[in-house]
Amino acid sequence: MSAMKKLPDAEFDIMKVIWAHDEPLTTSVIMQEIGNQRKWKPQTVNTLSLRLVERGFIRTEKKNGKELYYYPLITKEAYLKFETGDFIERFHSNSFLSLVATLYEGNKLQDSDFDQLEQWLKEKRD
Repeated sequence: MSAMKKLPDAEFDIMKVIWAHDEPLTTSVIMQEIGNQRKWKPQTVNTLSLRLVERGFIRTEKKNGKELYYYPLITKEAYLKFETGDFIERFHSNSFLSLVATLYEGNKLQDSDFDQLEQWLKEKRD
């Protein structure tokens, strides 16, 4: 696979469903989990899944002669690391302090978040 690229929202949503399961999924499971509520047709899920195959995020395997099963090739953790790194680079010039200050000024952080961050920093320093 070439360099990882940001996924469009619909494809990312399918990946979240795939990552949430320990076993390979079929189109029908994806339809039950998100497709029906979004009024997608099974063909829409198949098209989005084909794009994920082309991007190197999943592979497919046909079982029982007809049903396609989807297997993740990229872990959720690897993708989140990529997305977070890209976000901090693009919007905060790779400054963690800029990110935290923005979250603080936007009232997105609570005292408990600072407590958790402080504990995490202590653990990383030890």
